This record gives sequence, structure tokens and C-alpha cells, in this order.
Amino acid sequence: MMCIVDARDKFDPPIPFGYYGNCFAFPAAITTAGELCEKPLEFAVDLIKKVRDEVSEEYMHSVADLMVAKGKPLFTIVRSCLVLDTTYAGLRDLNFGWGKAVYGGIAKPGAGTFPSVHFHVPGQNAKGEEGILVLISLPTKLMLAFAKELDDLIA
Repeated sequence: MMCIVDARDKFDPPIPFGYYGNCFAFPAAITTAGELCEKPLEFAVDLIKKVRDEVSEEYMHSVADLMVAKGKPLFTIVRSCLVLDTTYAGLRDLNFGWGKAVYGGIAKPGAGTFPSVHFHVPGQNAKGEEGILVLISLPTKLMLAFAKELDDLIA
């Protein structure tokens, strides 16, 4: 499982206010599908928290050094899952002149060539209750199986 970690607050001195550009890392939590299925959801959450917490200024300098020495490294997407939490990105607060956003997130599923992507975005239900939407993008065959599992759980 890969996640994107915002590294702006990892530097001392901090990145200056108004800096425009990306400052993130792609740490990966490694496990097996068997472990994910057998263990409680807390196990996966703890794996993601652990790799997220490992991103430091030293980690970011190491990533930059690697990119200088080897070029932009390609990471494997085979049997990988990308998890993106955009709940704090402020996308729903953007106003381009026609009012507050109704939705702020991805326009279409997927993220490039990643076969499995999970976006977390803030959302609101029909009753006006705030929550987090977990947008899941899987290959068609897997999405159909996932939808059947959900239907079986709800029925």
C-alpha cells in the first residue's frame, strides 16, 4: 500500500509561506493480501500510519539525493494500492467566483496506471451530515466482485 505524505511541515526551517509546488513523498507499507484479509482493519491503518510517520526532513533529503543520482525512480504498480487522503487539501473551500464548491476531488477514477486507488475526500450526505467519502477505483473485474461483497453485506 502506498500513500502520499505532504512533507511541507517536515523541514526546519519550514518551507516559506506562499511556496508554490509539490512537496510530498510516496512511502510504501508492505504486507501480503493474506495478512490484510486475516487481520482487522486496524492492522492496515497502523501500517499506513507507521510509514507516514517515517517521512522526515532526512527522509526527504534522501529521496532528493536518490532522484539526483538515479533519476526519477519508477515504482512497481503490480499488486500495489495507492491511498490518498485529500480531506485536508481544502478543495471544497475553493471559490473560482461562482460560489463554494459542492465537491472537491478527482474528476475520474484512477491515478494514471495504478490499478487500485482509494481517495479519501470530505463529503456530505443528503441530511447535511459531514463525513469522509472513500472513493475506490479497481479494475472492472475486481470492482464487480467488490460490489457483490458489499451487496451481500447490506442484504
